Amino acid sequence: MGEQIGAHTFSRADRARYRQKIRRCLDVFAEMLRESRFDTDRPMTGLEIELNLVDADAMPAMRNAEVLTAIADPSFQTELGQFNVEINVAPRRLGGTGTADFEAHVRASLNAAEEKARAIGAHMVMVGILPTLRPEHLTAETLSANPRYALLNEQIFAARGEDLAIRISGVERLATTADTITPEAACTSTQFHLQVGPPQFAAYWNAAQCVAAAQVALGANAPFLFGRELWRETRIPLFEQATDTRSEEIKAQGVRPRVWFGERWITSVFDLFEENVRYFPALLPLCDEEDPAEVLARGDTPALGELRLHNGTIYRWNRPVYDVVHGRPHLRVENRVLPAGPTVLDTVANGAFYFGVVRMLAEADRPLWSQMSFSAAEENFHACAQHGIAAQVFWPGLGYLPVTELVLRRLLPLAHEGLDRWGVDAGERDRLLGVIERRCLTGRNGATWQAETLHELEQHDQLDRSAALAEVLRRYVPLMHSNQPVHEWPIG
Repeated sequence: MGEQIGAHTFSRADRARYRQKIRRCLDVFAEMLRESRFDTDRPMTGLEIELNLVDADAMPAMRNAEVLTAIADPSFQTELGQFNVEINVAPRRLGGTGTADFEAHVRASLNAAEEKARAIGAHMVMVGILPTLRPEHLTAETLSANPRYALLNEQIFAARGEDLAIRISGVERLATTADTITPEAACTSTQFHLQVGPPQFAAYWNAAQCVAAAQVALGANAPFLFGRELWRETRIPLFEQATDTRSEEIKAQGVRPRVWFGERWITSVFDLFEENVRYFPALLPLCDEEDPAEVLARGDTPALGELRLHNGTIYRWNRPVYDVVHGRPHLRVENRVLPAGPTVLDTVANGAFYFGVVRMLAEADRPLWSQMSFSAAEENFHACAQHGIAAQVFWPGLGYLPVTELVLRRLLPLAHEGLDRWGVDAGERDRLLGVIERRCLTGRNGATWQAETLHELEQHDQLDRSAALAEVLRRYVPLMHSNQPVHEWPIG
């Protein structure tokens, strides 16, 4: 969603032309699937991390344009809010020491970027939601300068016809409204990309949906919003509500939300793109000059620009991606369920767990999704977002059990074998999965550390909520830079 788009106004003719074009793209995509035109020779993995910027007082710093100029690294890009940036890590293979290479690259890039940002009074923080974020930080003036964000904001509110209502009940309760999409900027995430061939795509996407709940439980790192302690991964309900184009009446009619877990297991990647076209009107009905059918007929690879743009405005927690690299098309599963942080090591460990488990589930002789309803997977997902590492989940053959027990008994052994199948070095495998195991045994992830630290500061040090949250963040930042895994972080 970070591509540059100028200011636009859209007519009915624009929308009609876009509808015709996107259906043409969908037809061409179906033909490409039938003809097996996709790159499957050397499957790659990728990583994106969204970051927050804070000032010396641990408050959001609205300076991403200055920071990006200072960093001068094309792998760092703008994001929705002026206190956000994103790092895009070059794709690589998992085999051998690929995971260690990811970790070393991200740490080196962040350290270099932090040094340059610090010189202009800003600091980078990997966290799901900034503890010090307040409603006054999320206004129309907060949007980054890229006109695409203003245009997206305008189109979402044109579709809604009313302000956004944000209602989250957790440890405490929050009820507020917003007249822009800037609350979405509060949600900073980690995204894992996995290249998959068309024949295997449905199995990998279904597997990713199955494991999403455990991922969120283990990786939760967003317990606060606007001074309230809410869900352990508050980013999930906030993102679902902050980009909702539906009025209350439209919701009651069963119209699907744009931030979406989905509603069924799939049999082909085509199912997801076809749902996008069938269920969701265009937010940005921009057409390019390419005729995808003509491009395909002459033996070249169509960009399918309209199909890709539309897909980028539908925020599935596991999103299909069509992309073209060096003239060759490929497909990816974009796993979007995890928050940023706490450390680079924790992030890479989360990735190792995901890549290992999803491979084993996708390649199982008897698919897990043939034994579990889709609604059970969705219920697991939201239960784990709310309760984090203390959540209970349903699993076929085991019934309801603590998510930590599920991970230790069933999922970690799968991850171990899955990483072996990817060819990951045994030492790397054990180091990273050891981080996940210790999180389960200690019951501590980013969310529990933040909440326990807040309670300690309020009860022992007698700090008020605002001062305590600022102190939580001050303690968080040096521990984040230490790369000591979060289950080892001290309280108090």
